[in-house]
Amino acid sequence: MQSQLKFRRIEGDYAICRLPADAPVPDWATRGVFTSVTRTREALSVVCPFENVPSGQKHDAPWICFELAGPFDFSQVGILSSFIGPLAESGVPIFAVSTYDTDYVLIRKDFADAALSALKAAGHELIPAGSP
Repeated sequence: MQSQLKFRRIEGDYAICRLPADAPVPDWATRGVFTSVTRTREALSVVCPFENVPSGQKHDAPWICFELAGPFDFSQVGILSSFIGPLAESGVPIFAVSTYDTDYVLIRKDFADAALSALKAAGHELIPAGSP
């Protein structure tokens, strides 16, 4: 397990939306530097920039987004756990999204300061956007 990670904040505020499971993926759900669309039997979940969400759409916002500086090999274990463990211990709610290369952790915006304090105390390093 890698205990100290580098992470960066993806600019902007994000929303987590819930649509019916059989809904087509709306155009607004795929615009922006970071979006995620996941379909299950129960729902179509969308993470996208808050500004994209149309009026009347069920959502929870605002959230901020942290990207773990990957890529990480699939054989590495405990990456996400080492990052979200300190957040859980500090009572910070999260919403995690994993991709082929890395993980993204969304934090409710009103918990941003507590999250950064917990992550820094755990030895994780906030790096500027765009740095490797």
